[in-house]
Amino acid sequence: MTLQKMMMEKFKLFIKRETLFYILILVILALISHSDLLTNPSSRFQIMYEKGNYSHPFVYTFVIYSILLILRKILDFIIGFFEKKTH
Repeated sequence: MTLQKMMMEKFKLFIKRETLFYILILVILALISHSDLLTNPSSRFQIMYEKGNYSHPFVYTFVIYSILLILRKILDFIIGFFEKKTH
């Protein structure tokens, strides 16, 4: 397998993992903010349709995802200092 193919597979895995993480955050935030999604989702979607506020869940999720991504990368960087270097 060439280096380019290996890098592409690694990138695809990264995109899948981060997309799953984003969707998980979206669902959790939606259920926390709108508990009626579990009991009567059609009325919640009707309210959203009437108000025309389609983008706010994605904006809020993106903000939370970005904060968590920054924290994850900072932790990876800090943990990298304490891992043994194998040369």
